[in-house]
Amino acid sequence: MQSVKEMPITLSHLFDTVHHFKKMEKGTFLFQEGSVADEMYIVQSGILQISKIIPDGRELTLRMCSSGDFVGELNLFSPSSRYLLSARVIESGEVAVIMKDVLEEKLSQNLPLSFEFIKWMSQQYRKTQTRFRDLVLHGKKGALYSTLIRISNSYGMKTNKGILIELPLTNQELANFCGTSREVVNRLLSDLRKIGVISIDKGTITIHDIVFLKREIDCEDCPTEICKVD
Repeated sequence: MQSVKEMPITLSHLFDTVHHFKKMEKGTFLFQEGSVADEMYIVQSGILQISKIIPDGRELTLRMCSSGDFVGELNLFSPSSRYLLSARVIESGEVAVIMKDVLEEKLSQNLPLSFEFIKWMSQQYRKTQTRFRDLVLHGKKGALYSTLIRISNSYGMKTNKGILIELPLTNQELANFCGTSREVVNRLLSDLRKIGVISIDKGTITIHDIVFLKREIDCEDCPTEICKVD
């Protein structure tokens, strides 16, 4: 998701609708799927994990949100809207709160803002669709490989050894991105380490051969703004 500094100027006007600020503590939920939705948020600090509980009880992580990201997992212009996904706090921080009814009023009165908002929502939809495509077409291995590529685009830093992923993730958190079990991710990561594609030091992953990962999933080289987890 774009940071506010990178947003088109009209969409950055969402700051004009901020009602108040809210602290969020690690391990808690900012909101949960199915609860009444009357607020949307702009992340000021900290990290949120946006996810959905799938029918068999597993958690599927769709994206991570950090400073500047707009979070609004609900249907606008609906009289009894409920949150479609859950937002778990991964790193404590603060969000700016926008009331749903205030945003709806502003969108109905400001055509440029409405246009930019629709473009933003369309991009989020494309990101979600490509995630599901990878999960369906390439199986568990492809899901992990594509997740590593997306995380590297969002949180990767190029070093002389490869791409260092600066977001520490547990194997369970990686499994949530892939919609699979921690045991499966453990085995797949071990296989990648054995052939030198990645290395792991104190929970931090370095990708040494990202070309291998892309080749294995027939990567379509989507634009970076689509192939991300934020």
